[in-house]
Amino acid sequence: MVTPERKPILLDFEKPLVELESRIDQIRSLAEENDVDVSEQLRQLETRASQLRQEIFSSLTPSQRLQVARHPRRPSTLDYIQSMTDEWIELHGDRCTGVDDKALVGGIGRLDGRPIMMLGHQKGRDTKDNVARNFGMASPGGYRKAMRLMNHANRFGMPILTFIDTPGAYPGVEGERLGQGEAIAYNLREMFRLDVPILCTVIGEGGSGGALGVGVGDRLLMFEHSVYTVASPEACAAILWKDAGKSPQAAEALRITAKDLKNLSILDEIVPEPIGGAHSDPVAATSSLKAALLRHLAELNRMSNAERRERRYQKFRQIGVFQVPAA
Repeated sequence: MVTPERKPILLDFEKPLVELESRIDQIRSLAEENDVDVSEQLRQLETRASQLRQEIFSSLTPSQRLQVARHPRRPSTLDYIQSMTDEWIELHGDRCTGVDDKALVGGIGRLDGRPIMMLGHQKGRDTKDNVARNFGMASPGGYRKAMRLMNHANRFGMPILTFIDTPGAYPGVEGERLGQGEAIAYNLREMFRLDVPILCTVIGEGGSGGALGVGVGDRLLMFEHSVYTVASPEACAAILWKDAGKSPQAAEALRITAKDLKNLSILDEIVPEPIGGAHSDPVAATSSLKAALLRHLAELNRMSNAERRERRYQKFRQIGVFQVPAA
């Protein structure tokens, strides 16, 4: 049975490009029907389309980058794990509540033949899956599961890779009842004491404490069009201006992009994405991420456990430090 192609999901700023590509297809179709050679014109139009794509995605506003980061077909944690690893075994449960949180997944894999612990937020691939995975918003049990897996990795000397992609931790009453704040705070403290290398990558949307719950590492990487923020631009706009429609202004003010965070010395490396975003070429995106992770792991493995812990501690102590100019 032939599987029908999924209809592409277009972002508003992509419309000029889509119109041009549609025109190219129409000209190509008419030329074939009438046996006319328009190869030179098509080459010129295809060159223009390539240039337009480059122009659009090299000058995205923070609000537009947020749209790309939230794209429904953007590769997820499981996509990257399954593409990068030679083997992968998912582990379940926090050993506390008896419930396995599907919004935060993790397990053991082999990366270039080496055992490694990999975990991260998992959004759904469709509406039904999104509901089952709570749109990537982990419960306290999810963060306790993550910490259980990280302790296991530390015990057996396996490096830890975390993938961040969540609008935030689950904010419901049940999450509060089960200790959401405590679970995240516990992870923040405990990740500082782990001996093994820890690499954290924002692959999509890194929101608030939900992102920080698996975000304390030796190195922080971000995909080019991912975002990392203390609160969503919509929430920020609603708080400051009582108007969620002002989220584009909030996105500018919050400094949520990879470039902003690199300039603020919070981010260690920006991982380039294919033109059009990671969802336009997941294989190329995976290749870029894997190369960056292996390079950073090689550097971290040359350090002693004590040196890694100290550098990790100092990295976070220096975030937010600034100097007031002399009067």
